[in-house]
Amino acid sequence: MIANVHKAHPWHGIPMGENAPELVTAFIEIVPTDTVKYEIDKATGYLMIDRPQKYSNIVPALYGFIPKTYCAEKIAALARERSGRDVTEGDGDPLDILVLCEKIISHGDIMCQAKPIGGIRLIDGGEADDKIIAVLKGDEVYGQFSDLSELPEGIVERLKHYFLTYKNLPGEKAHIEITNVYGRDEAHEVIMTSVEDYKHSFY
Repeated sequence: MIANVHKAHPWHGIPMGENAPELVTAFIEIVPTDTVKYEIDKATGYLMIDRPQKYSNIVPALYGFIPKTYCAEKIAALARERSGRDVTEGDGDPLDILVLCEKIISHGDIMCQAKPIGGIRLIDGGEADDKIIAVLKGDEVYGQFSDLSELPEGIVERLKHYFLTYKNLPGEKAHIEITNVYGRDEAHEVIMTSVEDYKHSFY
């Protein structure tokens, strides 16, 4: 048996999936039970502690990124076109993804197969920071949904509220704006645009 003795870098070494953008590999960094925000260290590929969760704002779904994607010039241009805002650049990170599922997943640092059904266009301090919304492949509850418009409104509002408040500190307010909530087709477009940004930046 031949084994890979080197751990693949979650951002650069894991394929996003041959059926992308309809079905993508998501690398999950944090889960709703985490009291610490973990984030991939871009240099090593290991999870690192970004910050403790100081308040009761809990991530409402599995949260991570899509490998081999990047938010740079093309993502910024798409956000400018669709939002009408002065978007200066992409946020310089892989494309974020939230994966809805019925089961309790106890920890991050895992991969899963996810079906994108929409997204939230976030502008954070002038930077494009899209959040793809997906459902876990085969999930008994959420797997039936194929477009964000099919989700109960309360779930979408919960996702929006999280991103509008997750960076707030006492006496301060983060400069975050949600300009668009979009469905599956635009989510696919955003994913493939981030792939173009990745290829331009890393190949």
